[in-house]
Amino acid sequence: MSRRCQMTGKKANNGMAVSHSHRRTKKLQQVNLQWKRVWWPEGNRFVRLRLSTKAIKTIEKKGIDAMAREAGINLNKI
Repeated sequence: MSRRCQMTGKKANNGMAVSHSHRRTKKLQQVNLQWKRVWWPEGNRFVRLRLSTKAIKTIEKKGIDAMAREAGINLNKI
C-alpha cells in the first residue's frame, strides 16, 4: 500500500536537506498518516481509514459524509 491519504490524496514531497555549509541533498518528506476509526452515522458503523492529520481535522469540522462526497469515495466499499 502506498503512503497516501485515502481522503485528500496527500503523498510524499521531494525536498532538499540543506546543511550548514549549504550542501544540498535530496530528502523525501513523508505525509503524517494515521490509521483512524471514524464513526459513520449514515452507515451506522465505524470506518477504518488511513488519513493525514489534516484530513482528520477537516473530518471533525465538515463531517465524514461531506469529505467522502468531495473525494469521490464510496464508504460502503471500505
